[in-house]
This record gives sequence, C-alpha cells and structure tokens, in this order.
Amino acid sequence: MSRLFERLIEARGIQADFLHPEYEKLSDPFLLPDMEKGAERIIQAIDNGEKILIYGDYDVDGVTASTVMAEALELAGAEPVEIMLPDRFADGYGMSPKLVDKATKGGFGLVVTVDCGSRNFEIIDELSSHNIDTVVTDHHECQEELPKAVAVINPKRKDYEVFRDLAGVAVAFKLAQALVLKGKIPAGQEKWLLDLVLIGTICDSMPLTGENRILGFFGMKVLVKTRRAGLVELMQNAGVKKLSSESVGFQIGPRLNAAGRIESAELALKLVRTKSKVEAAALANQLEELNKKRRNEQRAAVEEIKKRDKTDEPVMVEVGKWHEGILGIVAGRLTEDYKKPSFVLTEVADGMLKGSGRSFGEFSLAEALSKVADTIVSGGGHAGAAGVRVEKDKLGEFAQAINDYYKSLKLKDQEKYLKSGADLDVDKLGELSREFLEELKLLEPFGEGNEEPIFCLKQVEVMESRRMGSEGNHLCLMVRGTDDKTMKLVAFSAPEAWFTIYQGEKIDVLVRLIENEWNGVVSVEGRIIDIL
Repeated sequence: MSRLFERLIEARGIQADFLHPEYEKLSDPFLLPDMEKGAERIIQAIDNGEKILIYGDYDVDGVTASTVMAEALELAGAEPVEIMLPDRFADGYGMSPKLVDKATKGGFGLVVTVDCGSRNFEIIDELSSHNIDTVVTDHHECQEELPKAVAVINPKRKDYEVFRDLAGVAVAFKLAQALVLKGKIPAGQEKWLLDLVLIGTICDSMPLTGENRILGFFGMKVLVKTRRAGLVELMQNAGVKKLSSESVGFQIGPRLNAAGRIESAELALKLVRTKSKVEAAALANQLEELNKKRRNEQRAAVEEIKKRDKTDEPVMVEVGKWHEGILGIVAGRLTEDYKKPSFVLTEVADGMLKGSGRSFGEFSLAEALSKVADTIVSGGGHAGAAGVRVEKDKLGEFAQAINDYYKSLKLKDQEKYLKSGADLDVDKLGELSREFLEELKLLEPFGEGNEEPIFCLKQVEVMESRRMGSEGNHLCLMVRGTDDKTMKLVAFSAPEAWFTIYQGEKIDVLVRLIENEWNGVVSVEGRIIDIL
C-alpha cells in the first residue's frame, strides 16, 4: 500500500472492513420492523396460491425495487406475480386509487408495495375492506401513526436504528434475504438481484456506507456479469466502456428514468425483466430515443430560463410550458448554475401549476413548503428535493412567501455547501501513478457518503495552456510538480476565466484522477474540478 493511499484512508477514517467488505456481514433482515410479519404473510400467500400484486414507483428506484421484489417472490415459488406501476402524469407518487380497482377485479389476495405506501392510509384501508392484505416495503419518511397494513417494513420507522438510509430497492432485497433465511429461496440465488440494488441505490442518491457499502460492492461485481439482456443492450447503446458508479449514475440511470419521465415506466420495467435479446434491443433503442428527447427538452427549458431577466430574490421560481417529466432536472440545473434554491413549474390543467424544487445547504424545501402551506394546494418531499402544486393565480403569492421565509432564516454563506474540498494536498505528481489509481479502485463504487477522492495539486507550474473542442470551450493544461513530473489536466466547458492562465504561472488546482488510454498508451490524467 502506497504512502499516499495510506494518507487518504487515514484522512477519511476508513477501516479494513470498508476496503474488504464481506457479504456475510449484512445485517439481519429481521431487525427491520415488521419483517417477520411481512415475510410470514408472503409465505402464506405463496403456500395458498394467492395472486400477489406488487405496486411500485415510476423512477429508477421504483422500477428496480419492483423487479427485485417480483424476482424474489418468483424464486420463493409465488405464482402468479404481477407488477403495477403508477403513471407520473395521471397518478403521481404513491398508491393510486386505480390499484384498488385492479386488485379487486384481478382477484389478488395480497398487495406488496415497494418504494411507497408508508403514508397511503386510505388506499390500504380500502384494500382491507375488500379482504386484500397489504405488506408495505418503503424507505420514505414515516408519520408516528402507520397505515393498518399487515406489515410496514421501513428503515425510517422510529423503532429502527440499525441503518436507516436504505433505498427502496435495498428494502426489497432485505425481504428477499428474509425469504432465504425462511428456507423459501435457495441460499445464494438472491445475490443475482444485487445488480439492480446497486443501480437503484446510486440513482436514489443513498449513501454508499454501512449496509449500502456491502450491497454496492457486491452489486458492482454482479452488474459486471449481469444476466439481464436489457441492461446489456442499454449499456451498449449508452457507450458504457467501463462500469463505475459514474456510468451507473450518468449513463444507465438517466436512460431508465427517461421512460417514466417522458412516457411510461413500463418500458424500463420490461427492459430489466425481459429474457429476449430481440425485445431487449428494441426496448433499449426506445429508451435511448426517449433519453435524447428528455435531454433536448431539458436543454431548451434551461436556455429559455437563462434568457429571462433575473431578480435578486434568494429563491428562483420559474414557470413555463414544459414537459412535467423534466421539471426536477431543470430545477437541479438552475440550482447548480445560479447557486440558489429553485422551483420550476408548468401548467397542467384547470389553472393548476405543478412543479419540482431543488435546494442545498440549510434551506429545507420540505420545511419551507410546510411554512407556506396556505399559498399552495399541496407539496412535500425531502430537504433537497420536493414537489408542489400551486393555483395559477396564487403563483405570485407563493413566490413571495417562499422568499420571505428564506430571508427570515438569515442563512449565511450557503454556497460553501456547493463547493468541493480536497481529500489530500499533493505537490509531487509522481505519487499519482497508475499503481495509485489501482489502489483507489478498492474504494469503489463511489457515491453519496463515499465520494470519488479529490486532490489539490499544490503550486504546480503551468507548462502549456490551450483550448480544445470544435467550439474551443474545453481547457487542456500541462502542469509540472515539485518533483519535475508532469500531468495533463482537462476541463470540459471550462469557465472563461480559466483560459487566462498563462505559461509559467503556479496554481493550486482541484482534480479527480482518470485513466486515459490513447493509441495503446495508458496514462493518469486529472479532471479539473476547480482552480483556486
């Protein structure tokens, strides 16, 4: 182990069990509240031949969780199992009233939710009135009072403290583990579900620490050799050359998400479930086209907003005629570009506006929406992401109220939460070798709570500075360290100020390391994060 890597893991407080996870050290699934009740009710349904309906969500976590649950129940002998996903535009988040109609008419004896259900009291009561039981598996915030389901398996419950930050797909996997321990699934078969657990966990921005570190570590191993024809085709279409958390988060995830954002999540569900290479290729092509459409609509919306006159208000509230499925992405882009919390809304029907918000730092959107409840029809979510409905003629009132609330908090220096910091300072570039890059792989997969390391190259001398790309908006620097070793640094769509750096200047620069191969020669390069 190199001295630099030793410094890195020491700085991060990383222990040996993090570097070398053991599958057997996953927590006991029966520690989750109601897991025993939920597993027993599912086993009863399987033994009695009851029809089981899985109800999920339309995002990546919901699609992967639905698939994991279905495949776990099928491994346990359930037959038949059906999956129902809501429509983002017609149903919204949570258990739809359409579920009751489908469950009653379809003769289902048990509904199992994934990634939803903890707050759907009325739907669960209505199902019960038709003698249909519900097992909830979810990971969203709970109220003190829980719905009257047979089981509510949710790590956010107040009576559970082992590991609360599981994605919906990970909770579904814990139930699969429980069925293994109950002798309903052959031990080891559940591991083939971990490719989807990894994808859902990364795409739902769950921290890759604790339980998720083990799930993610082995999930990447399964994804590398996945048996899923749909994922293989999707990755080929996306140009994934090397699997990493970055390729999952920025290439695989957006394509799966595009289905629910632009058309129907059923397309993504079919893709991850199909065993036909022909169908997989067709579905992957559809998702590729939907993702292109999503990108184009997102780009057009952002460009339209950037041309507008801006106010000095601390919270951005923008309205336009945009596709509902891109509102959250656009809000995230505005927050990133303008360093402000933002809401992006579009008119849906009957004078109603529907939107998404994104925030950072100490400004919680969930808290803010509760404080301005009299100006909205409905709204809620998390601190950093939320949804909202506002009457069109109350838009001004909402915008004023949300900004007044922000100002009342008297928050200071919020942009610091958006800035990247270095894990280590390095002045000898020779330490950033290919061997060191191999050592960094011990920390993968990277993600929330286990971010890819950032290094501050201290007082490196600029030997060359030039523009790259057809539009000349990319920057390439060649720098030299105190040990006379050199390194190529690259920044895509670089700020114009960075192009003023001159030859011979000494700079501090934040970088992430990348392995570059050109004409058979492999080298270590730096992706510029910031120039200090």
